[in-house]
Parts: sequence; structure tokens; C-alpha cells
Amino acid sequence: MCMFCKCDTLKPSFTTHVVNYQNCIIVIKNVPCEECEQCGAKYYTDEVAQQLETMVNTAKKLMQEVAVIDYSKVA
Repeated sequence: MCMFCKCDTLKPSFTTHVVNYQNCIIVIKNVPCEECEQCGAKYYTDEVAQQLETMVNTAKKLMQEVAVIDYSKVA
């Protein structure tokens, strides 16, 4: 169930996860998610959230101004 609109229907989808960290932008594309059919809110499984955290922490160590990572090629 969607936390925002209370719709019961979530569908498998993909999204782009963007993090702004100390004047740097980290973009992770093709991230698997569940998307609310009514309002479009995105939700990650625990596994995906953990992988995103790992990817963001790795990108932070590189400290590039802009980092773009393709989730489907890393996970």
C-alpha cells in the first residue's frame, strides 16, 4: 500500500536515484523499485536500499563533481 495516497496497487518499475552530497551529485540510474500506480511514489526493497547505500558510499570516496552509475551493471 502506498504511504502517500493509500492506493493498494504497486507495480515493478525502474527509477533514477539522485543524491546531493557536499556540492557533488551522485546519479544511479535503472534502479529497481515498486511504483504506486496512482501517484507514482517509488519504494525500494531492503536489498535494493542496502545496495544503493553501498554504491553511494563508494561514489562519495571518489568525490567527483558528478557521478553517474548504472545500477543494472553493478548489482
